[in-house]
Amino acid sequence: MTPGNASFMTEFILVGLTDLLDLQIPLFCLFLVMYVVTVLGNFGLIILIGLNSYLHTPMYFFLFNLSFIDLCYSSVFTPKMLMNFLSKKNIISYMGCMIQLYFFCFFVISECYVLTSMAYDCYVAICNPLLYNVVMSPRVCSSLMLGSYLMAFSGAMTHTGFMLRLTFCDANTINHYFCDILPLLQLSCTSTYVNELVVFIVMGMNVIVPSVTIFVSYASILSSILRISSTEGRSKAFSTCSSHIIAVSLFFGSGAFMYLKPSSASSMNEGEISSVFYTNVLPVMNPLIYSLRNKDVRIALRRTVSRKLCKF
Repeated sequence: MTPGNASFMTEFILVGLTDLLDLQIPLFCLFLVMYVVTVLGNFGLIILIGLNSYLHTPMYFFLFNLSFIDLCYSSVFTPKMLMNFLSKKNIISYMGCMIQLYFFCFFVISECYVLTSMAYDCYVAICNPLLYNVVMSPRVCSSLMLGSYLMAFSGAMTHTGFMLRLTFCDANTINHYFCDILPLLQLSCTSTYVNELVVFIVMGMNVIVPSVTIFVSYASILSSILRISSTEGRSKAFSTCSSHIIAVSLFFGSGAFMYLKPSSASSMNEGEISSVFYTNVLPVMNPLIYSLRNKDVRIALRRTVSRKLCKF
């Protein structure tokens, strides 16, 4: 393909996680199991929250959306990655690549703001418990979720729009297992300065702003917890937020490591390891974190299973 025809690039080749044939089947089995657990775990939480009316609270409203996002998020690239483990040549069309990039950006940014909303919910529950039902009204919760999706839409459109303006020449081999931003920028035969600036600004804003908001929320929460006189009260307050703290630390930590650094060929191997963590491991861990560490979810699961068994 000549540079003059670069705008008509029709397909890319994904390098994948490894080119070692002996690892293809074991990795396929590993990621297939992870994907099945992700789908079952997140879909199970969605069904569980929907069926149990006493879980229709702000906290579980956000958890419902988090599970939905994780379910869609992992489905953006995992099925394609599984197919690539069994294929000799891992090909993705140009438009398929751009669509994958858009939805990847949309769901990852959505998760940033849902986790931020959940931190605000914890802050209100612990620091202003008497005003909780007023502050976290259904209208406020819906507005927070709408804002999360609007931020995700604008961020995804920005990244994808600036990617579409680039020209791709002869090189069409993506040094990654899905169409991520930084590996695509390395293939462009035109200047990527504007795109890298957009990545730094948009991704920086969508990581730093939520991170600062969460940090301030938890600073206030910690201050309130330390003022609680009883050990039991402090323990209950800590347990309310512990699952969310774990999820936030894992998500923002891996995301910042991947994107808040210059793009270079030498950093891509580290980036792949980081991206495997936040694209495959986190969607598996979130339902486990919120179900195994959450008494209400365990009770709801037992009641739901008991009701279903009684019908037989």
